[in-house]
Amino acid sequence: MSNEKPQSCSGDCSSCSEKCENPDLSFASGVFSSIKNVVAVISGKGGVGKSLVTSLLASEFAARGYKTAILDADVTGPSVPRAFGLRGRASGDDRGLLPMESQTGVKIMSINLLLEKEDQPVIWRGPVISDIIRQFWQDVAWDEIDYMFVDMPPGTGDVPLTVFQSLPVSGAVIVTTPQDLVTMIVKKAFNMAKLMNVPVLGVIENMSWLKCPDCGKEISVFGESNIENIAADLGVPILARLPIDGNTAAMVDHGDVESIESAGIKAAADKLIQAVGG
Repeated sequence: MSNEKPQSCSGDCSSCSEKCENPDLSFASGVFSSIKNVVAVISGKGGVGKSLVTSLLASEFAARGYKTAILDADVTGPSVPRAFGLRGRASGDDRGLLPMESQTGVKIMSINLLLEKEDQPVIWRGPVISDIIRQFWQDVAWDEIDYMFVDMPPGTGDVPLTVFQSLPVSGAVIVTTPQDLVTMIVKKAFNMAKLMNVPVLGVIENMSWLKCPDCGKEISVFGESNIENIAADLGVPILARLPIDGNTAAMVDHGDVESIESAGIKAAADKLIQAVGG
């Protein structure tokens, strides 16, 4: 039995007839790409603001002068291009697909940049979606990238498995919210990363509180946070706690995520740079 995978390998072994012994599932880097650090942004459930956190982190790193990119791996629910105000279809040349660039130079590739209409549904099975991730990694001419953020779909299905097994992930950031259900959800995401030998760089709690516009009091809309106990139990740092902010939502809706100033994201970026390295 061979350790080499067939050229047509999508990284999904469940439907494969090949009998590989300890198969190498890593995707080869594209000829026109040099990517130093890959950070996966994950969550155990949907609706926690994972794509928002991905977009904010990428914007902050770009503002600091790093060559930054987002690989939108949430193929069936892509929202990153809209946050950056990107419309239309990505182009290509003899090097391959070309990522679109935001106003501040963040390079982005998403399935929404390849569809005829951005509201066109993607109804594909796991192996096909996994192959899209391979194409985004291999066939896109990213050029030189210091930090690539991978916006993952929620849960622990085919795409997170493909990303963790096939991309050189430097570490993962878990995004969560302050709810009782969160303890189980965070641990699921943490345990998957651990099984895949991917270090968890820390946790970002989104929607932590709402600041009253009249009295300035912080209101725990989703209940009191338990993130400190969870992080201590797992042995990972808290990168940031982000509030509910109507202005942030409005700016994202208008495709202006790069103009958002977030002290929490700045603090998270400091910690990530220290953990991953420049």
